[in-house]
Amino acid sequence: MATTLSDIPKAFLKGIAHSRIALLGAMAVTVIFPFLLGAIAYDLIFHIPNPYVAGAVYMILGPGFIGGLVLIFVGLFFARGREEVRLFTLAYFRDKLADESGFDKIRKLVFLGVFLTCINLFVVSVMAYSAYHYMESNAFCGEVCHVPMTPEYTAYQNSSHSRVNCVECHIGGGASWFVKSKISGARQLYAVVADTFTRPIETPVHGLRPARDTCEQCHRPEKFLGDKLVIKDKFLDDEQNTHVKTVLLLKIGSAGDKAADSHGIHWHVAPENQITYKAADWKRTIIPEVSQRTADGQVIVYRSGEADEQLAEASHLQERVMDCMDCHNRPSHVYLSADKAVDGKLLTNEIPRDLPYIKKQAMAVVTESEYTTGEEARTAIANGLTEFYKQNYADIYDNDRPKVAQVIEGVQAAYQENVFPEMGVQWDTYASHLGHANEMGCFRCHNEEHEAENGDVISMDCDTCHTILAEEEEDPEILKTLLGDD
Repeated sequence: MATTLSDIPKAFLKGIAHSRIALLGAMAVTVIFPFLLGAIAYDLIFHIPNPYVAGAVYMILGPGFIGGLVLIFVGLFFARGREEVRLFTLAYFRDKLADESGFDKIRKLVFLGVFLTCINLFVVSVMAYSAYHYMESNAFCGEVCHVPMTPEYTAYQNSSHSRVNCVECHIGGGASWFVKSKISGARQLYAVVADTFTRPIETPVHGLRPARDTCEQCHRPEKFLGDKLVIKDKFLDDEQNTHVKTVLLLKIGSAGDKAADSHGIHWHVAPENQITYKAADWKRTIIPEVSQRTADGQVIVYRSGEADEQLAEASHLQERVMDCMDCHNRPSHVYLSADKAVDGKLLTNEIPRDLPYIKKQAMAVVTESEYTTGEEARTAIANGLTEFYKQNYADIYDNDRPKVAQVIEGVQAAYQENVFPEMGVQWDTYASHLGHANEMGCFRCHNEEHEAENGDVISMDCDTCHTILAEEEEDPEILKTLLGDD
């Protein structure tokens, strides 16, 4: 048995050398340690901007370092290396601690062991902390799994919630949701590696946290008081691309509080008017039955004429208390229709509106064919618009080529921000339930087909939620009045 302090490191080195497992772990730790320590220090001070580099650090180097330490331990104490470190027995330490001279030597050994252990624990702790924040970052959520998440990340960056971190809504506070998200993330990571993820990605309406834990941390329906003037811009497909406007007085209302009763659109989520519905499909688009619990405890049930049949044949029957997400079902991942996407680019002049028939031609090149790749779409858009102006407006094409190029770029952007052929995302793939532009949304319930036993129906009256002050008018008189223009 080794009796001197110098025998201890020798025993360790021999143990590692005699165990292939420990030797492999030692090589991994020796190679990885300086790179890992340097990368973590750089990330803490300056931040690593590239999500793939950060991913390599925290998802490859980090686990590799920990795995190397585990291999050293296993190799030394459970494999062939244990023959060389057999001096680390209880009897050995008892003998050394009983002897005063031996105690001084063993104290140095313990100090060295504790020191090295603390270094490893420090590195692992800092790595775990940095890895946690990296895996909670928007870059990790949207860019690491590049192909499947490109549509969602692009839509998120163009949304009004682009400055709200992904985890604020998808994970939030609390250990249970953190654990659920990581389990779900592991399953999704496997799907990406195995290329078994769905195309397009399903809207996770069933896996989202309750709106009261997410949306209502910033938005409080009971504080949304009064009405809102909404102006919708649209361009016609005539030669002049005529700019028309629809003006609405949107009855936002309130979910009620100490100062106001529930009214308007947000009446739906008022505590005293709890709305519960039964959906007959996974996407919650077929709603055979709606129940309203009033402030006095009365329950009014509205059923469609086909309710019995729809409930009996339901593919995914579910009952749910209505909240924000039933109307605002895509608050951060908004995919515009072709018409709205092109109108938006015309409104910001990313597509110059003074080119004749640009609205009509832009709509034609982005909707007449269902392209299979983004590159195919870019080429077809460029060729289609170039050919049109070359043949029909040769003077514009010859004399104002930069404007034609700007038009092509703007139309391509309108397409690429909303359509992702490789992921199966086309113009109408994801429906928004905010409003009723797609004949769904509000009309799932407000269709005058849901009737209560007393004969009352859920109204389809336009004035229930808004008042139309002008509809697709070139110069609405109401705006002149409101803005004070002559």
